[in-house]
Amino acid sequence: MSILIHPTAIVDEGAQIGDNTRIWHWVHICSDAKIGEQCSFGQNVFVGNDVRIGNKVKVQNNVSIYDAVILEDEVFCGPSMVFTNVINPRSEIDRKSEYRRTLVKKGVTIGANATIICGVTIGEYAFIAAGAVITRNVKPYALMGGVPARQIGWMSKYGVRLDLPLTGTAETTCSATGLHYKLEDGSCACLD
Repeated sequence: MSILIHPTAIVDEGAQIGDNTRIWHWVHICSDAKIGEQCSFGQNVFVGNDVRIGNKVKVQNNVSIYDAVILEDEVFCGPSMVFTNVINPRSEIDRKSEYRRTLVKKGVTIGANATIICGVTIGEYAFIAAGAVITRNVKPYALMGGVPARQIGWMSKYGVRLDLPLTGTAETTCSATGLHYKLEDGSCACLD
């Protein structure tokens, strides 16, 4: 098993970390976290206890992944993006029993300084623009931007904007890979 843990990082006893994962400067991973293989955690990342992270996940600098967050395989978390886990926090009120689960599906990209309000599901290969604030569920392959975020397009698995309308029925090909995509009934899917 080959795991790189920088000397300044804190990995609490009991944390499960997959092969070929890299944990850089000043990272803290709590004891009940479960992390897959080939992940990378940049400087100053925090991973809570009730966190599940798949394989090949990249978490950039200054990201905190709090309890009740699940990241599936190949998720990218941009620098200083934010997860929350309580919808109405107050310092004087303990709301740990009210955490809302957040699920980030396979292949999602979350841009720098984006905020994910707890309790949402972000569909496969969705792309959250830098600075966007996600307040509701996101469709697979959706490109989301703004505050609060709204859908502004569709993205391919490769991370290229697809030439598709937001609604209706249409088909297109990813300019980078040649994979075919179909839009139907408000949903986008890869046909290959």
